[in-house]
Amino acid sequence: MLTGNFTGLYCGPAPVPETLWAQWNFDPVVLAALVGLALMIGRDKAGATAIVVLAIAFISPLCALSAALFAARVVHHVLLVVVAAPLIALVWPLQKARPLLPAFLLSTVILWGWHLPAAYDLAMGNKGVYWLMQLSLLGSAVMFWRAILDEVQAAGRALPYILAGYMQMAFLGALLTFAPDALYAIHQVAPLAWGFNPVTDQQLGGLIMWVPAGIPFLAFGAIVARRGWRDIGSQTA
Repeated sequence: MLTGNFTGLYCGPAPVPETLWAQWNFDPVVLAALVGLALMIGRDKAGATAIVVLAIAFISPLCALSAALFAARVVHHVLLVVVAAPLIALVWPLQKARPLLPAFLLSTVILWGWHLPAAYDLAMGNKGVYWLMQLSLLGSAVMFWRAILDEVQAAGRALPYILAGYMQMAFLGALLTFAPDALYAIHQVAPLAWGFNPVTDQQLGGLIMWVPAGIPFLAFGAIVARRGWRDIGSQTA
């Protein structure tokens, strides 16, 4: 069985069911960062929704639960990469258009890299590395979705990248679902208190990444297609 030292885990040690709803995170640095972000993007509906999503990820008991269950960690990452990130991209445009391919490759490499067992367990045991994980996942995803929006007038180029973004995440989810052994040291024991064995917990996380995570891709693809169609209509009117 894998072992590891996870005393430095952000949001504290893995909770048990009886204590979960007491595990709110009121880290003043995180609260200040969310307030600052809200002042920048919170006036827009999409921006305000992104703040709520980030609060769920980092303030609610989901943060603590993700120390216990890999499935909860996957939900956390999905909220960052395919919910908060596209919402931020909608309201925080870059000054210069970014090419799609580099943004796609960067976000894919970062997502897969942090799910390598050694990198994942390192982040779970060190707060500095943990925040490097979170910020790189969110930042690269915002770049990807912003690059998608930069191509909104050419939906034929943007939509295949949205599909590719989903496919790479789904493939990673499938690998985790069918892995014969539990891969992550932090989730070797804690899932037992929640009625899961480590492999079942990992399979559930893989399935979440594989199937439900596709819903935001579908929704954002519809937004891009609608904007592209509207822009074409305005040009031909």
